[in-house]
Amino acid sequence: MKRVVVKFGGTSIGNWNRVWLGAKAVYREYLRGTQVAVVVSAMGHTTDALIKAAKASKRGVSKKELDFIMALGERASVRVFAAALRELGADARYIDPAQEDWPVITDSNFGLANIDFAETRRRTRKYILPLLKRRAIPVICGFLGRDQDGNITTIGRGGGDITGFLMGKCLEADEVIIVTDVRGVMTADPNKVPGAEVLKTITVEEMRDLARFGAQVMHPRAMSYKDPHIRARVIDFRHGNLSVGGTTIVGPSGDEFVGVRLYEKPLAMLTVVGEEMQTTPGILVKASAPLSRAGINIFGVSIGPRSFSLYVAEEDMQRALKLIHNTVVRHKLMKSVTSEGSLAMIIAESERFIYTPGVIAKLTEPLANARINIIEILSSRTSISFFVNWDDRKDALKLFRQAMKEIEG
Repeated sequence: MKRVVVKFGGTSIGNWNRVWLGAKAVYREYLRGTQVAVVVSAMGHTTDALIKAAKASKRGVSKKELDFIMALGERASVRVFAAALRELGADARYIDPAQEDWPVITDSNFGLANIDFAETRRRTRKYILPLLKRRAIPVICGFLGRDQDGNITTIGRGGGDITGFLMGKCLEADEVIIVTDVRGVMTADPNKVPGAEVLKTITVEEMRDLARFGAQVMHPRAMSYKDPHIRARVIDFRHGNLSVGGTTIVGPSGDEFVGVRLYEKPLAMLTVVGEEMQTTPGILVKASAPLSRAGINIFGVSIGPRSFSLYVAEEDMQRALKLIHNTVVRHKLMKSVTSEGSLAMIIAESERFIYTPGVIAKLTEPLANARINIIEILSSRTSISFFVNWDDRKDALKLFRQAMKEIEG
């Protein structure tokens, strides 16, 4: 028997008409014999209103109190959505954190609670799965958890997506369907780029990076619970039909890395200097294009006020140096190019970097104490590349891994 988890975003159930449209779509799937679990966010902009009201207090509220307040939106949504399903004739039951059979268990890090996956899976199998098997539709609060002391927690704004994929994984569903207010994952934000098109497929890794860098269609942490054997789609609520195409999310591939790793070969840094380069369009392309044509990979780029550096494999250093020098002597703003070899690249990656203040300081302080020089740091939201001398690579790698353990908790 087919089993699906359907997650509705806040805008897709922003009023009763939209709730009714969504409930009818679920009910049609239910009548086909499918086991359906529903996850809902707070209706419309309820959570924003609750936060604004809570922060209006002169005394203020604690993180624990704020989590309780923010949870009210989802706790109302499950009741409304379950009522709509019952009106259609389904056996629907809302699942609230105050109930004994609530499945999602977390730690007590209010505002950004960490999920206890093993306990959540156990409780999901014990309490939610039997409802599906007896042809009931559980309607579960997205975004919320409960700690070991019974306190309501939240797992981060946009956490309804996390709950959807978490339930899919715990229930061993055939499919997770994310119902939102866009046609699917787009080639660009259609509000900013006219003519943006719907992607038919996107990988978990691509989806996570898209979400990390600003796309609002999915929470990046949700992809951590995407099972490669579970189909996933993003669809538009306006269709009122769970079978529409939208965008299919595939993967993960199984080779994704989280932690600290060393690139196994030494690199070289090629640096071009010139006073006005930073304010001149096309300079970087002129220097890097010859490397591309020669099949030389660039591992990183660093740009300063009067210089830029390109990182290449040390075995390509001499060839790359000659190619860049040919460009330098033909361009009036590029003054000189220099090189330095025997560099090691150590990469640290974690979703926690987005939410943890002072990450770079926590990672680099042990190296400073050990008097290991860091030549360059290149960072994105969830990945930081450190360049050190090749001879220091083993000690640096050990210290980075120790620091990462503290960050990961």
